[in-house]
Amino acid sequence: MIAVSEICIALRPIHKIAFMSIQKPSDHSHPAMLSIPPSIQKRAHTQSFNCHPACVISLWYMDTDTTTTAEPLVEPLPSVPAATAHIGTETALVVADYHAGIEIGLRYERGVELESNAEDRRRRLLDLLTQHPVDRLIILGDAGHRIGNPADTETQELTSLFNAVLNRVPITVVRGNHDAGIESVATTVETNSTQTGHAIEVTDASGVKFGHVGFVHGHSWPDETVLDCDVLCVGHEHPQLRVADHVGGSQRTRAWLRGPLDWTPFQDKLALEGISESSADTQNINRDPPDVVLFPAFNKRSGGTQVNTNEGFLSPFLPAAFQNSQTDAYLLDGTRLGPYQSV
Repeated sequence: MIAVSEICIALRPIHKIAFMSIQKPSDHSHPAMLSIPPSIQKRAHTQSFNCHPACVISLWYMDTDTTTTAEPLVEPLPSVPAATAHIGTETALVVADYHAGIEIGLRYERGVELESNAEDRRRRLLDLLTQHPVDRLIILGDAGHRIGNPADTETQELTSLFNAVLNRVPITVVRGNHDAGIESVATTVETNSTQTGHAIEVTDASGVKFGHVGFVHGHSWPDETVLDCDVLCVGHEHPQLRVADHVGGSQRTRAWLRGPLDWTPFQDKLALEGISESSADTQNINRDPPDVVLFPAFNKRSGGTQVNTNEGFLSPFLPAAFQNSQTDAYLLDGTRLGPYQSV
């Protein structure tokens, strides 16, 4: 028997993001309690369950008014590379790096022959829309794979996907580096669609903000208005971890990264107002930094950046925009592994 607690922790202005963390119990105190003020510990409701000898802790960030709880702004879905986001009056399903038509790209780029997985990708996404009713689908960049105008096979996959999704909800595509020419596909689908109330919006590469949540693909710098948010969702990197296995080898696995944004790389690039001139305190800014959520790729075949190795990041602002010691890695099942650089 071990104690499993659901703990509400009062943090910055509003609830930001929910992740599950798995930690080993301590002989002396509850592991999640070690850094929680006593006043918060007293409010934690604890129950006992028979389970695996590891504590499963849900960390729910909430408004500073501890009498009421708030929904997480961005909430990763269990065991899948997707999240829901509460964006004003709407809830959106968010996925990154769909890479339609990737098999054709792999054939010409690397000489790799693979059967198309287009139907499986489409089914997985539509299943998520069925299981998690939302008001909008947001593709966080790289809906397609070809850099340039989509090829025939890619166009067919995107058309099939967009048609199926528009029968349910509108679509926002945050432009990624693989999304040149995607407007022509979107326009054709919208013209032929019978769902007159649903549209496909393709944003600028600098991103978009809905409610308190900013969205940017990550291959270019986000606009200042997008940074003025509570949670910033980023794709592009396809983050992966190289982890040791039980026979002494290693394997790559998709992962989430989440941590507070460091304003430093944006000071000169975007000339943000309100940042301190003092080099001794680069975090002194008139507004709190948003949490950055780096999304794993939805496409299983797209490879990625091994973030816990010396492999370089692709984004112009990562990893500099992470406060590294406070940026944690999470497996798709929600397991929190701690600071990503030390995994």
